[in-house]
Amino acid sequence: MTLREQFESFPRDMFAGTVVFLVALPLCLGIANASGVDPFAGLLSGIIGGLIVALLSGSHLSVSGPAAGLVVIVVDGIARLGSFPSFLMAVLLAGVMQFGFGVLKAGRFASYVPSSVIKGMLAAIGVLLIIKQVPLAAGFANSGASVSNAAAGTIDTPFGAMSIAACVIAIVSLGILASWETRAARRFALVRYVPAPLAVVVFGIGATLLLDVAAPGFAPPLEHRVSLPSLASAAALNAAFNWPELTQLANPDVWRLAITLAIVASLETLLSLEAVEQIDPKKRATQPDRELKAQGIGNMLAGAIGALPITSVIVRSSANVDAGAHSRWSAFVHGVLLLVSVFALTAVINLIPLACLAAILIFTGLKLAKPSMFADTAKQGFARFAPFIVTIAGVLLTDLLMGILMGIACSIALAIYAHVQRPITMAQHDNHFLLSFRKDVSFLAKVSLKEHLKSIPDRATVILDGSRADCIDPDVRDLIDQFVAAAPARGIHVELRQLTPVAREERVRRPGFPMRVGRQ
Repeated sequence: MTLREQFESFPRDMFAGTVVFLVALPLCLGIANASGVDPFAGLLSGIIGGLIVALLSGSHLSVSGPAAGLVVIVVDGIARLGSFPSFLMAVLLAGVMQFGFGVLKAGRFASYVPSSVIKGMLAAIGVLLIIKQVPLAAGFANSGASVSNAAAGTIDTPFGAMSIAACVIAIVSLGILASWETRAARRFALVRYVPAPLAVVVFGIGATLLLDVAAPGFAPPLEHRVSLPSLASAAALNAAFNWPELTQLANPDVWRLAITLAIVASLETLLSLEAVEQIDPKKRATQPDRELKAQGIGNMLAGAIGALPITSVIVRSSANVDAGAHSRWSAFVHGVLLLVSVFALTAVINLIPLACLAAILIFTGLKLAKPSMFADTAKQGFARFAPFIVTIAGVLLTDLLMGILMGIACSIALAIYAHVQRPITMAQHDNHFLLSFRKDVSFLAKVSLKEHLKSIPDRATVILDGSRADCIDPDVRDLIDQFVAAAPARGIHVELRQLTPVAREERVRRPGFPMRVGRQ
């Protein structure tokens, strides 16, 4: 895009960037809260994604920031390492690895990950999001904090004091999110132009203000609201940043977490790029390796100053496309607006109930793990459904990286099984036998071939047909050699048809090879 074209499209990009900002603001806050870190870390991640990654990106329309898919890794990583600064060291290392992926042009390798494994990973993330956000939506957030100020608005349960206001706000928020996408609701201009997450946040702020005035005892207490620190001074701004714990560089757990982050974040980014390329009206090709480098730089910066890990995210990217964005300047505008909001909208942001943000993430989880995905994958057959379920089970029982590896291992095992399944077939007519080799005949087919050859009686006519085989393992050819060498003694006539080039070369090297080659 030329400079003139960029100038002409900037008003449209500015409008799209504003829309993306309105979608990103609640998501950044919700993901930070779900990750158990300060809201500023989530907003800082979105700011880096907009101001830095967007300008370096290989995509014109993708938007980067904190991703719901990484919440599970963040929560487990902080718990395992013991502190957020230690976790930041892993984020910084993950950024270095991602940059290395881009330098090594590893973007193409994501295409080798089976789609069933990717779907399983996303579904497992969705399930975990729902499980982790339901207590927050029910008002069990920060159960260790005092709820005396909201005693009139709580119900004692076996799980602790449950906030009535949080439950009602979460249920209404989920209703808004579900109805916002219906055909009936889309007839209204308000629904078409206002993003659903923004509508939920506006509702939550309105409910908080109303309860604060009309029924303070039922209003969400401070520990059930966003708590973004005021950045009115340089000292306050400096205190809001977190710095990586460099002494953790020798910790093997940090390196393992960094590898997990680098792989999962790269997968999410590349999947998002593919989706954006499909919905881009101009169908512009993306540059996956350049994107990996940009994401790597973004995550190095995120780890260095205390932000959540960054990926390209499809929700914000699709909102960017729907709003009519033309270039990456829309993502940059969204980053600028997030930066402004940190200083100018702190008081408003702190009115947002955590139950609203929990509802947004629960709805995101429901979309990732919707029942129709399970049904559709099951209809595609066992070879697709098994890795899908194995990945989900692996993620839920172990961790995200191990679940992905288990799903890939299952896919490979099923592929090998399908590959070796009946690579040799035998047909019989009277005393004539036809052995057909299909696909790649590996050494695993030796047992099957032995059984077939043993069943051939004396004085039979045997045709070995390799016309449909791409490759025949040397062990298999040795077995054929042995059979043919013994054939004259048993009165068996053997004919070979279209063997692999290697087999023909061996016959040239061994003029006395006791076979009669059929027509090629």
